[in-house]
Amino acid sequence: MKRVLRLAALSAILAGSTAARDPILVPEISQHEVVVRQGFTGANLLLYGAVLQPDGQRPSQKSDYDIIVVLKGPSQAITLREKQRRLGMWLNADSASFRSAPSFYAVASSRPIDDIVDQRTRAIYEMGLDSLQLSPIGAMDQEQQSHFSEGLVGKRVSSGLYRQQDDGVTITEGVLYQARIALPSNVITGDYTAETFAVRDGRVVASATSEVTVAKRGFERAIEVWSKQDPFFYGLVAVFLSIGMGWIAGRFFSAS
Repeated sequence: MKRVLRLAALSAILAGSTAARDPILVPEISQHEVVVRQGFTGANLLLYGAVLQPDGQRPSQKSDYDIIVVLKGPSQAITLREKQRRLGMWLNADSASFRSAPSFYAVASSRPIDDIVDQRTRAIYEMGLDSLQLSPIGAMDQEQQSHFSEGLVGKRVSSGLYRQQDDGVTITEGVLYQARIALPSNVITGDYTAETFAVRDGRVVASATSEVTVAKRGFERAIEVWSKQDPFFYGLVAVFLSIGMGWIAGRFFSAS
């Protein structure tokens, strides 16, 4: 029993000495909930915080930290289909399915990520668009996986759902940092995770996580819940409303 206590005490001392060398991240977000209503045009999030020593003091001028901020939306399964021209027509040809792909992904850093960390570290923490770990479903060779992964990333970059800002983080006096990340109007609802990393000499020395919820409220929320709980009846009502609005518009313009 005494031996176990000695080992536990030694582990605590070693952990304390390690913590004494590494800084602490204190992150915050301008808003932890983004409400999506009719006419939603997007939102701008300010991710900010401080890098402190474990004793609460500011780091020395020789600290030279870099900051990388990654904001991810809910993961979702997705199937990509590639169209090819055959017999004068564009037809679906090859396809690929991914088990897990972030619905939204944005990364901001104080310098180009390639200058901050190596490829292995980028892959571990998914730092950068070229380091996203998309899990394919079924057998797929490396060339095909890379082809469809690049296609998915490119498509979502063009729609504003994926982005990378190599100079998107500002660090003040080696202590305070801030980054602005825009959420486009086509983001999906759900829980978003903001990960902040402090990097020194190519090594992640501190990390912290914050949460952001994108949600619908009021009438929009009621419609969303109804569409999921009773999709068949919801679809019928939507069809009849479309027909009715079309008939009313036709009568109005014919009368005028």
